[in-house]
Amino acid sequence: MDFNDDVRLDPSQVETGGGGRGRGVAAGGGVIGVIGLLVALFFGVDPFGGQGGQDTRQPQGSGEANDLRERCRTGADAERDEDCLVVGVVNSVQDYWESAFAESGLRYEPARTQLFEGATRTGCGYATKDVGPFYCPADQKVYLDLTFFDDLRATYGAQDGAAARAYVIGHEYGHHAQNLLGAMDRTPRGTTGASSPAVRLELQADCYSGVWMHNAVQTGYLVRITRTDLDQAMSAAQAVGDDRIQERGQGHVRPDSFTHGTSAQRTEWLNTGYSSGDPARCDTFKGAI
Repeated sequence: MDFNDDVRLDPSQVETGGGGRGRGVAAGGGVIGVIGLLVALFFGVDPFGGQGGQDTRQPQGSGEANDLRERCRTGADAERDEDCLVVGVVNSVQDYWESAFAESGLRYEPARTQLFEGATRTGCGYATKDVGPFYCPADQKVYLDLTFFDDLRATYGAQDGAAARAYVIGHEYGHHAQNLLGAMDRTPRGTTGASSPAVRLELQADCYSGVWMHNAVQTGYLVRITRTDLDQAMSAAQAVGDDRIQERGQGHVRPDSFTHGTSAQRTEWLNTGYSSGDPARCDTFKGAI
């Protein structure tokens, strides 16, 4: 992924400081320890089941906010700083959804991303890094511990790279779009199974991530999406399929407990979004998936 070096970034869409996160780029990180939790919650939507709905967010330190504004000014900064990469992707994703909503006569409400380290309090309750990246509809924020990407590569064998990170962020903002469009309200909570509403919701978010990738250059933040970028994103989607995680974590696969879809389904719907560039092609709630 190549950013437009001269494009101006908007760091106000990303917060730092949650859970004791310090200045600078997060580095290292251990292997994700709770396989069973990840089977149920990987890339989860409201992983706390709607409990703890009041906003219990920790305040953002003004010094850390200023640091992000100082470090993340242009696309060139996104090329060399992991926090700024997140800012650039978030800016591009939200620019796309704002335009897509406007074309349909709708108003897009931006969502912030909270970068945290180790653990943080959210509008959905207390979260640790073991939950993985997630979107909380109670406070309309995406939560991301950057050490997750080390685990995605080391534990699950995904290719490393900016596009793998972008896929994850695009997926979570796909959940935000679903929330604004009412898809979450129409989807029963706690369902499992290969064709369950929960799986269909997740696959649609994968498709939405692909739609953004197709349109990313048009937002002005990126100058190109290459085949290598798409391969990285596909590798990440494949790595977090229910079947892949269950096989690695428990040695066998149980389709009745699927919550996010198989590796094949996740890559197929990501590719559907990328190939079409049309969110209307992402209706995973009709027909076979």
